[in-house]
Amino acid sequence: MSFAASYASDLQATLSGLDLAKVDQAIQWFQETRDAGGAIYLCGNGGSAASVSHIACDIVKGCSYQKDKKFRVMALTDNLATITAYANDVGYSEVFVEPLRNFAKPGDLVVAVSGSGNSPNVVKALEYARTVPCRTIAMTGRDGGKLAPLGDLNLHVPNPHMGRIEDAHMMMLHMIAYAFMDGAAR
Repeated sequence: MSFAASYASDLQATLSGLDLAKVDQAIQWFQETRDAGGAIYLCGNGGSAASVSHIACDIVKGCSYQKDKKFRVMALTDNLATITAYANDVGYSEVFVEPLRNFAKPGDLVVAVSGSGNSPNVVKALEYARTVPCRTIAMTGRDGGKLAPLGDLNLHVPNPHMGRIEDAHMMMLHMIAYAFMDGAAR
């Protein structure tokens, strides 16, 4: 079997182990947050930062353009100046929690993505979000790490391979966005 075929086979097995009822719950929470006028904040590091930035774009444009109901979504990863200012002057563990302190309100939704579940800045963001209180979604891999129990909902990928974790996270994020783009969710 080729490497590509082996990777695809392993990814299919990973995807078959996802709890899709939890993804449906996340879709409902996105809808409820939007309908109540709340905001949705997303954060993650590395590949997860790219994933949350990507899905924020999909939701702000694809799920809102020419629609009566608009999403208020912010990827906390997208303001490089703010991230580097906090990282340099305060500490990298503060780069997501400090913007949340400025913006998050009760009833908002915070989505934190970490393949290991142990990224200190992502963990700290969800710890704070729970005190606001915001609804929280953790997206984790491996054993879930410290992040998993902080999510009111944990979209978990029980796999040790970071590539497959990130692939599955992106697919779940696309399921959420495309539920609105394709009209399954209103």
